[in-house]
Amino acid sequence: MKLYSMHSLLKFTLFSLALLYFCTKPVYSTSRRVLDQVKATQLGFRVTLKHVDHGSNYTKFERIQRGMNRSKFRVQRMNAMVLASDIGTYDVESKVHPGNGEFLMNVAIGTPPNQFSAIMDTGSDLVWTQCKPCEECFDQSTPIFDPSQSSTYSKMSCSNDLCQALPSSTCQDGCQYMYTYGDYSSTQGILATETFTFGGSDKVSVPNIGFGCGADNEGNGFNQGAGLIGLGRGPLSLVSQLGEPKFSYCLTSIDGSKTSTLLMGSLANANSTLSSSNSKANNVMTTPLLHNPSHPSFYYLNLEGISVGSTRLPIKKDLFALSEDGSVGMIIDSGTTITYLEESAFDQVKKAFTSQMNLPLDDSGSAGLDLCFKMAKDTKSMDVPKFVFHFKEADLDLPSENYMIGDSDMGILCLAMGKSSGMSIFGNVQQQNMMVVHDLAKDTLSFVPTQCDAL
Repeated sequence: MKLYSMHSLLKFTLFSLALLYFCTKPVYSTSRRVLDQVKATQLGFRVTLKHVDHGSNYTKFERIQRGMNRSKFRVQRMNAMVLASDIGTYDVESKVHPGNGEFLMNVAIGTPPNQFSAIMDTGSDLVWTQCKPCEECFDQSTPIFDPSQSSTYSKMSCSNDLCQALPSSTCQDGCQYMYTYGDYSSTQGILATETFTFGGSDKVSVPNIGFGCGADNEGNGFNQGAGLIGLGRGPLSLVSQLGEPKFSYCLTSIDGSKTSTLLMGSLANANSTLSSSNSKANNVMTTPLLHNPSHPSFYYLNLEGISVGSTRLPIKKDLFALSEDGSVGMIIDSGTTITYLEESAFDQVKKAFTSQMNLPLDDSGSAGLDLCFKMAKDTKSMDVPKFVFHFKEADLDLPSENYMIGDSDMGILCLAMGKSSGMSIFGNVQQQNMMVVHDLAKDTLSFVPTQCDAL
């Protein structure tokens, strides 16, 4: 982890102390910012997503291992957020968000448009990129955005609703923000509005998107891209600002070379998604989204139980029930690689697989996963027990490649899940080849089995 200078630590401390003078922020409508010339119901666009290891020569097993290493920091950030809230330091230190992610999207900002690659993050809200003049910036592959060269850039006033929605802000030559993460990585600068352009051949330009123009960006986890597109549930997120509270994504297999897809706004309508020629509409599963006022950015699911094989595990009914402080419950997150289950639930899953798999255990720990089995090298296929997540009103029967990962050269087969000491997280490996539709107007999430590389 990066060691920070005394100057940076002092600046962070002074900024945090200044927050003591601010009152609790009011709640604002999240559906105001739409295209001037297009009604909200008509706004929609498609964006290509690339996995951070896209184009590499890593095996599927190696990609999952690399993703797990990145996810460990992300999970720590999420749990740090819960702890900070629980001990009452949450408001002083600024809200803690996960920050980094696993998928990148190309975005253009300004007029004329400047291309940059941003991390897609369903676990946080703020949209931001690095801006000139930079006081502290990390290296990025594209030129740093220069707001003085854009005719559509405008600083945001302190009275703006989005400025009021920031977890930390001061008023000095516009709305100054500081957004910190669980490992004290941060972005700091001015909140502004700008035209963002999305999509490939069918580009869509959206004016007046509120974003962080970061001149001081410090810490680890961001250098996969040049900023971050927050797709959480709060008012600062892109999905909230578009005024069409729907989006969906379809993630291709982690071992493939194909890109994934993000659909925003009207293109993410369930009807258009289900009419896709490679979607199995009769297998659509829809479950309610839960709200947690303590952590409003996250997409919480109501997990009622788990089955392994033909056995429904004897997990206590309230084990995954959403707690007021967020320390218990399950969220769905595109930026976490594997699923993490509450420890006692994972122990039951582990016990069930151990008894039902006709393979010896591998306890070498070489894979970095909690449950692995030895198998003959060059094994092409293997029968494994079914795995079903029983969400409220939706039984999600996962295909085997979404929870078992093998390496024939190593002679090993592992469960692509782990245990958590805090909240449970439904990761992206379990979401492969499914259109995952977030409908914030209806407060639902739908899983549509889809061959994502054919979209």
